[in-house]
Amino acid sequence: MISEAGNVARFPRAAIFERGLARLAGARGSPPPVRDAVTAQSLGLGGNIVRTDQEAAMRISTVSRCIDILSDSIAKMPFFVYDRSSRERIDHPVLQLLELRPNRWQTPTVWKKQMEAERVANGNGLAWICRDPHTLEPTELVAIPHGYWNAQLLSGGDVLYTIQHPFTGQIIRCGRMDVLHVMAYTRNGYKGIGYLERAQDIITTARAAQEYASAYYLNGGQPAGVLKTDSDLSGMISVPDPETGETRMISKKDRMREEWEKRYAGPSNAHRIAVLDMGVEYKPISISNADAQFIEQMGLTVEDLGRIFGVPLYKLQAGKQAYSSNEQNAIEYVVGTVHPNCTVWEQELLYKLLPPQDVEKGLRIRGNIMNELRGDFASRAAWYKGMREAGAFSVNNILALEDMPDVPGGDEHYASLNFVPLEDWRELSRKRAEKGAGNGGDAR
Repeated sequence: MISEAGNVARFPRAAIFERGLARLAGARGSPPPVRDAVTAQSLGLGGNIVRTDQEAAMRISTVSRCIDILSDSIAKMPFFVYDRSSRERIDHPVLQLLELRPNRWQTPTVWKKQMEAERVANGNGLAWICRDPHTLEPTELVAIPHGYWNAQLLSGGDVLYTIQHPFTGQIIRCGRMDVLHVMAYTRNGYKGIGYLERAQDIITTARAAQEYASAYYLNGGQPAGVLKTDSDLSGMISVPDPETGETRMISKKDRMREEWEKRYAGPSNAHRIAVLDMGVEYKPISISNADAQFIEQMGLTVEDLGRIFGVPLYKLQAGKQAYSSNEQNAIEYVVGTVHPNCTVWEQELLYKLLPPQDVEKGLRIRGNIMNELRGDFASRAAWYKGMREAGAFSVNNILALEDMPDVPGGDEHYASLNFVPLEDWRELSRKRAEKGAGNGGDAR
């Protein structure tokens, strides 16, 4: 791997550019500190108490579900090669990788899901393109997990990738054209920023809420309280350690707290009758989940996460459930979320996998986003019916979108005779009127 120091020595302009970006980001991206600000750290929620890394974030059901929904939308989407001029689908060798087997270890669905999940979570979905050494044709597409690669910006604007093969451990150094790189939002053009980083504040709140709910039930579902006594609890006492058997020193207050929690904390001890002696009195602190609007806050967190990921609430089993509104939300999800994500894939696959001579001939790679709406039979049937009656679709066009075989005579396009060009309307109207009058009918 090229060291950072070696890269600076060989490419001084790149180093100056990187330092300039860092200063610019520090000047514009780091607002001045606010005095007495209420933050996760000031509330005791930061550091090791509330984890917000990827593993911890994925334990939030909404985050995990959003990543699953977005990655599944790409994983189940079929890709095809078509001729831009004739709009006919072409049987191309690259489809062996996209729709049959991208590599020796993964199916296309698993490969696409891993790539898109990495893009959504961490901002970068990477796959090493293994090429034939003689023809340079792609032979395998190996998805590279987060943490198994690094990208360096060189002085000429090129990007050098250092990759560790996830299955063999081989170290690979390659350029931009040998790596499929589907990116999320990016600031520098060669590394994306994932949704987990962009939603870090919301995830911190959600994790704190999870910790609160967990502590609430682990402590018997009762509010925290105060043990009050007139006895002197200052000083230390010697008690045996239950695990090692050795004697340890502990304060009298901590000893009383340990004994109380051992008998009355936790779900198995909930609602037990407490027996107090030596003038000890228990006074609960009267604050509840309802007072803190705990349930409402959890609902707002789901809405915020769905808004950032671009996933409608009905897909997260949240919000109001109505068939008509959910149908419209499904369409908006395809148009506003799936389609832009699919475009990122299409452009990267086209540039990196199709040979230049095929691109010059007008061949393109497309993803069939209609696959996302297959569950909505009524809307799909109405759309097909309208397109066929307008003459835009033939029967075989519709069957192709449904992955069904053609039928004889299905290539003909039809249109209703009730609609005629405006320039012919006057003549056809006159002939119809004359025909009606000659038959003794109403000439109107």
